[in-house]
Amino acid sequence: MSAKKRPMPKWTKAPEALVSLFGRAIESLPGVEPKKMFGYPAAFVNGNMFSSLFQSSMILRLSEQDRAACASQFRARLFEPMPGRPMREYVEVPEQILKSQKLLDTWLRKARDYAAALPPKAAAKPRARKR
Repeated sequence: MSAKKRPMPKWTKAPEALVSLFGRAIESLPGVEPKKMFGYPAAFVNGNMFSSLFQSSMILRLSEQDRAACASQFRARLFEPMPGRPMREYVEVPEQILKSQKLLDTWLRKARDYAAALPPKAAAKPRARKR
C-alpha cells in the first residue's frame, strides 16, 4: 500500500519591507553568511541556519531557555511551516520584536550565538547534473 503524498502548500513571497528589515538586521552580526532557503532570505553561521523569512514571518532558532523566555515575554509561537509540522527549535518573531530595532538585534544575537555554539555543518556536496 503506497502512502498518500500531501500536496505542497502554496507559499507567498515575503513582503519587501520585511526583506529589507531582515537584510539590515543581520548585516552587523559577526560571521553571518546570508543565503536563500526555499526562496526566502536566511542567515547562517558555521553552516547552521539561525534566522530566516517565511512568507510574512521572520523566524529565529533559539535555545530551549530562550524559546521559553520569548514565549513568556512576547507570546512567541513555535514555527510551523505546515500545520502540525513544527520546527522544534524555531519560533516566529512576534510583531513587538519586529517593531523594535533594539529588541530585534538582541534576539537575533541570541539566535546567532546559539547556532554558533552548535557543531559546524560540513558544506554540501554539489549534486550531479541530470543529462
